[in-house]
Amino acid sequence: MVDLYAEEKVFYAQGYSTLAGVDEVGRGCIAGPVFAAAVLLPPDLRIPDLNDSKKLKASLREKLSEIILREAISHHIAMVSVEDVDSLNILWASMKAMRIAVEGLKQVPALLLVDGNRETDLPLPQKALVAGDGRCASIAAASVIAKVARDRWMSEQEAHFPGFSFAKHKGYGTAQHLKELREHGPTPLHRRTFAPVQELL
Repeated sequence: MVDLYAEEKVFYAQGYSTLAGVDEVGRGCIAGPVFAAAVLLPPDLRIPDLNDSKKLKASLREKLSEIILREAISHHIAMVSVEDVDSLNILWASMKAMRIAVEGLKQVPALLLVDGNRETDLPLPQKALVAGDGRCASIAAASVIAKVARDRWMSEQEAHFPGFSFAKHKGYGTAQHLKELREHGPTPLHRRTFAPVQELL
């Protein structure tokens, strides 16, 4: 398993006193908003089992999310609507969500670590890290709390849209979700600009 703290130690050694990680979740879905989270962790905190949220079981994600929310110096979770996803496109909606998440931190980090290959447009020192959620603890922590928050939100929507198993597929384009989409048609949660939805409109 990758040491998620090794790369961060390098940044601390370069003189950065605090690091924050930011990540988005829900980019590949065909329904639901995109979420992002920013997390500023104490430099000496070590969280066992922390990893990219996609590699963790749901029960472990929930447990880790509680630890992160309790132990973080600061955190913020942002949600950008389906309407924004359709009007801005998913890349810029994701960037907007990450910007809002970072702006919501109570403390400005000395260095922002951004998951992916593109930095935000915020005026602070930052570094984009491809697959950062599997490389750096602070980005992994952001991915975990964003994923847990979005999964809970999507699960709650199932009560409002009978016929759609949002608690199960969370808006991703699984075979079951595509079957439901064909049977019932798009809901207000579906992204109109995404091909499987667009084909039915």
